[in-house]
Amino acid sequence: MLRFLDILIAGVGLALSAPLLLLLFVLGMFDTGQPLFFQTRVGRNQKPFILVKYRTMRPAVESVATHLVDPSAVTKIGAFLRRTKLDELPQLWNVLLGDMSLVGPRPCLFNQSELIVERAARKVFDARPGITGLSQISGIDMSTPVLLAETDAKMLAGLNLTKYLKYIFSTLCGAGAGDRVNTG
Repeated sequence: MLRFLDILIAGVGLALSAPLLLLLFVLGMFDTGQPLFFQTRVGRNQKPFILVKYRTMRPAVESVATHLVDPSAVTKIGAFLRRTKLDELPQLWNVLLGDMSLVGPRPCLFNQSELIVERAARKVFDARPGITGLSQISGIDMSTPVLLAETDAKMLAGLNLTKYLKYIFSTLCGAGAGDRVNTG
């Protein structure tokens, strides 16, 4: 049932947001010259997949967790995209492909070994990664791997239609701050 909703909501979301997707793509061309960002992430059963997002940092920035990036790497348009979570919109394509769900643990990078170990121990990788979930609406990011893995496991253990819709609605209403760039 949740997979059907993923496909339905992602398909409708991509169709309805097509003008906005195009506008953000054009703005990204002026901002960085490379509006889309493709990155290999850890997926279901720890299999790699290519995540697509709007680029929010300069193209030369190293592929590391957001909290490890220098704040000056984020562009002005990128800061807006992060604040509004519009940088995540292209991931609806990942949902349609089956690499992701709308709701699930945020996909990590393969170099985030502590988080991978913690998630593996809690069977978090049995589920598709998601665009949003309990950790995201609670403001828990990848800088706290143990807490993140515990929260992801808790979410997955109790995930049902009501909570699935709650996480999506909460995200659309602005809950959570997204992965934070270290400012200090």
